[in-house]
Amino acid sequence: MKDYDIKKYTKRLRKVLDDDRFEHTLGVSYTCAALAMRYEYDLKKAQVAGLLHDCAKCIPDEKKLQLCIKHNIQMTDVERKTPFLLHAKVGAFLAMNQYKIKDKEIIQAIINHTTGKPNMSLLDKIVYIADYIEPQRYKAANLNVVRKMAFEDINLALFQILKDTLKYLTENGGDIDPMTQKAFEYYKEEFEHSSDDVINYIKKQQEENELNELLPN
Repeated sequence: MKDYDIKKYTKRLRKVLDDDRFEHTLGVSYTCAALAMRYEYDLKKAQVAGLLHDCAKCIPDEKKLQLCIKHNIQMTDVERKTPFLLHAKVGAFLAMNQYKIKDKEIIQAIINHTTGKPNMSLLDKIVYIADYIEPQRYKAANLNVVRKMAFEDINLALFQILKDTLKYLTENGGDIDPMTQKAFEYYKEEFEHSSDDVINYIKKQQEENELNELLPN
């Protein structure tokens, strides 16, 4: 099995990320490890994917565009218009060329962590969800519910995040990447009754909390 030098990667990231992004990166890596333990996935690979998912985040947008043009990295119209979204593809490029990551699953998870995609791999799901629920996140919709859901039903959590993300972008006039819409439509077929599932899930949590309050300390 590949022996990834996590300490070396972390040291390098400390130099290229700002303080907030670096702390977020550590949070995502830790959360990836926790989800990997829950779903019996390779811990090291999950940690590395989480650690490197935002390795290009702090590169200026104009430079991201230049790197994509120079290295023939394909861009969508939305990415050209909103180049901060390119950090996923540029990050995958850097992971391969600067961090010497050759594992295709890790590279794909980095590429997919912003937009998602139809039929995501387990590692894709782990990184995508960890990026949303890591400990420093606090603004996202249904965050407490999704955090618990992620450790009980990873697919339902993934769908709920896609749904909430699209709702947020629509209500706030944000650009929606076609791949995110495709991912949502793909998982919508699997969870046609997801709204009922989430409502029942929340109701169950409320009932459990009420029961716990009645129990003696």
